[in-house]
Amino acid sequence: MHIRLALDGDIAAMHAIRLSVRENQLDDPGSVLPHHYQAFLTDAGRGWVAEIDGRLVGFAVADRVHSSIWALFVDPGFEGRGIGRKLHQTMIDWLFETGAGQIRLSTSPNTRAERFYRAAGWQPAGLKNGEASYVLSP
Repeated sequence: MHIRLALDGDIAAMHAIRLSVRENQLDDPGSVLPHHYQAFLTDAGRGWVAEIDGRLVGFAVADRVHSSIWALFVDPGFEGRGIGRKLHQTMIDWLFETGAGQIRLSTSPNTRAERFYRAAGWQPAGLKNGEASYVLSP
């Protein structure tokens, strides 16, 4: 597995992974479009992709402005290989290096994603608009 910074040319593959997930599916697939990724690959944040044999199999996007996680998704055919953990750690390290005092995220409750974040040390911060909110401090 190779982790590298996401580029504009990766957005189509990132979006395809986002639409392919089994959990945390978008209620409205039109609510997240390729141009939304672009905004985070510039000054607002940073993205990373995981590749195996040249194939993009996962991605993570951090929002520097809001010290939050915007996305962390793995192609369903590549789950269980540590890809999400590696992308998560890369993203968290970068956010804390940029000065974040606390990082936030939200995810659908009672999902594998929620269990993943809890196991990674995230602390519950309540429910908002039906989403489970979490915070992580250095």
